Amino acid sequence: MDRDAFTWTDVHEISWRLADAHPDVDPLTLRFTDLHRWITELPGFNGDPKKSNEKILEAIQMAWLEER
Repeated sequence: MDRDAFTWTDVHEISWRLADAHPDVDPLTLRFTDLHRWITELPGFNGDPKKSNEKILEAIQMAWLEER
């Protein structure tokens, strides 16, 4: 496994990468469908796109908000 790879359980890694990739975006204005897509498009993400849920996306959203 790639040591730079991450999955849905790496909430803080995802939030850090989202903050870096989208510095001008307020995470609270983003729809979960767009958040899901942005996460799955991040370089190094190797989680199963079908394994996410609202609870995971909300945790990522809150961690991203803290990163800002």
